[in-house]
Amino acid sequence: MGDKLDRFMHTLFSSAANYEPTAWQPRCDVYRSPRGWLLKFELAGVRPEDIQLSLAGSRLVLRGIRRDWTVEEGGNWYSMEISYNRFERSIELPAEIEHSDISSEFRDGMLLVCLKSTS
Repeated sequence: MGDKLDRFMHTLFSSAANYEPTAWQPRCDVYRSPRGWLLKFELAGVRPEDIQLSLAGSRLVLRGIRRDWTVEEGGNWYSMEISYNRFERSIELPAEIEHSDISSEFRDGMLLVCLKSTS
C-alpha cells in the first residue's frame, strides 16, 4: 500500500518529463468522497472553450491554452510573469475512472471536475 501511495503522490505532484519545455501545468487539488472524485484545477484567464478533458484507465488528462490579450492597443509589455501557452496536466488516480460519470463546472477561474463511480 505504501508503494502505491508513493507512486500516486509522485505522479500527482511531480513535473512530467514528456511535456514541452514551454508548456505550463495548472495546479490541481484532488478530493476523494464517498461518491467519487473531485479535481479542482486553477485556470485563471483560460476560456472554457479552450479546455479539453479526456479519461483513459485511471488517468485524467486536461489540455488547453491560455491566450494573451492586450489591455490597451499599441502598448508594449514591460514585465511578464504569467504563463501564456498551451498546457497539459495529467492526473493518475489510484482507481479506475474510465467509465465514471464526468461533469465539470467553470467557476471563478477554477475548473471543477467531478468523477462519479457508475458501479
